Amino acid sequence: MDPRDLATFAYGDRGSSNAARQRRRIALYLVGLVGIAVLYALAYQAALFYFEGVRISFAKAALTVVESFTTTGYGEDSELWTTTPVQMLLVSMQLTGVTLIFLALPVFLAPWVEERLSQTAPTAVENLSDHVVLAGYSSRGEALIDELDTRDHPYVVVEPDRDAANELHTETDITVIHGDPKLTKTLQAANVDRAHAVVADIGDEANASIALAAGHLDGPDPGIEDAQPETDGETQRPQVVTFVEDDDNAAYHRYAGADDVFSPRHLIGESIARKVSAGVRPELDGSVQLGEGEDFDIVELPVQSGSELAGVTVAESGIRERTGANIIGAWFRGEFVSPPPPDARIDGQTILVASGREESLERLKGLTLSQARGLGTRGSRVVLAGFDEVGTTVLEDLDAHVPTTVIDLRDKDGVDVVGDVTEPETLREADTENAGTVILTVSSDVTAVFATLVIRELYPDVEIIARADATESVRKLYQAGADYVLAVATVAGRMLASTILEEDIISFDQQVELVRIDCGDLAGKSLGEADVRARTGVTVIAVERDSTFLSDIGPAFVVEPGDSLIVAGTDEDVNRFNALVETD
Repeated sequence: MDPRDLATFAYGDRGSSNAARQRRRIALYLVGLVGIAVLYALAYQAALFYFEGVRISFAKAALTVVESFTTTGYGEDSELWTTTPVQMLLVSMQLTGVTLIFLALPVFLAPWVEERLSQTAPTAVENLSDHVVLAGYSSRGEALIDELDTRDHPYVVVEPDRDAANELHTETDITVIHGDPKLTKTLQAANVDRAHAVVADIGDEANASIALAAGHLDGPDPGIEDAQPETDGETQRPQVVTFVEDDDNAAYHRYAGADDVFSPRHLIGESIARKVSAGVRPELDGSVQLGEGEDFDIVELPVQSGSELAGVTVAESGIRERTGANIIGAWFRGEFVSPPPPDARIDGQTILVASGREESLERLKGLTLSQARGLGTRGSRVVLAGFDEVGTTVLEDLDAHVPTTVIDLRDKDGVDVVGDVTEPETLREADTENAGTVILTVSSDVTAVFATLVIRELYPDVEIIARADATESVRKLYQAGADYVLAVATVAGRMLASTILEEDIISFDQQVELVRIDCGDLAGKSLGEADVRARTGVTVIAVERDSTFLSDIGPAFVVEPGDSLIVAGTDEDVNRFNALVETD
């Protein structure tokens, strides 16, 4: 299912069903009200005939009932009401009218009116500039919004589905407007001429049209007579980023004016390939260098089963003493801990996040590698399960020296074993027992979770790297026994943030973030006095001062005005740190 469809399912369908239920209630109420009024009219007509000997038309009887229900006044028939049955009928009619109209009607109608007023997303945004315009809301956009929120960078979502826009407007803190982002008119309402970037994430054809509209800043689309919002300042062309599901359409997007075109499946495939290639090479790979010319790097290092670190606690590992590297944090089965407690046990599913000089990190990587998986050994072979676009990208980008056996349900070029990866017989045919790593790029997260369970049971020492289409599947895959999981939405969101914000963001493929943030109100305080780690969860790993990176910092280090702090942590941790430096 396309992420756009997932967003519609999550928001549009739910909003539509709630509105539909409310409409049904109102319809049933009105039908019941009319039905009761008709019965009373017939009863009044009959009562006058039998008890008073007077014939009246049904229309006249209905008029009396309506006047009684609404208490709008009547009296021309009062001289006819001489008998007790007729008088009691009139009393009953009045009480029923008061109950149905003045008591019951607000119960049904008021919530509907309130819902219509409160859940209507706006169609324009004001006083917004240097922001990101997200055309369409998807899981990838959600990941990007997390990044933007972390850095307090403004944005607005342009959602074409009215119910989805209303749901986002009322149920979340997301800034959203309703409109068709393919129209220049709508993008102008989102202040696109003052935007930093436009991200199109609806569908291949729609995204190309959005790229064209984003570049059309001279006026409204032909035939549109609605007044355009007034803008301040100079008109600028925003950076335009689009997504494609079909790579063949990428050229058309660029022709339409897209500056960057992303294929989510290619991104996840390339990320998995880099991770596998780095795992079988003794050289340090995938590190992030802080500052040009600075010998100070940050790297993630998966601990392999059979390595020197597997099976020992953080305190027993002696990493600092043996390598000189600092452990910022660690992933323990999908849970990020910063810093890891001394008694936490490192195993084959632990991912260390470390900082230090290159030689120190290379020594640490040597401790994380298993001899059984080293390059040139039998254990370096990879089993790749799933040969769609993600799988083919992984195979193309893998280190040329890594022998790979490909499993897929269909017999096609490049597939070595045809079968179901959840079946033990298929895994045996692929000689998984003698493989160092199994990569799961199957398109179904359910299949990936079950395959992980089967593989971990049959081959407890093999490394399992899995792709997850849905972010919520990441935890399940870790619980099933995967060593490393990459979520398509998270990778795409992080790549978007890196592209749009440029050097303002340094991040990994997963949920660990390295962010450069101005010291703000921490200036003049020592790191120990600020107690940043305990209060926010982030780790200050370096300080940038006058274009120089200071990595040898401790509790006594005093932050000076103008310093930028390099901090590591999860999205939530970084958000707390942002709040700290702004309000402390």
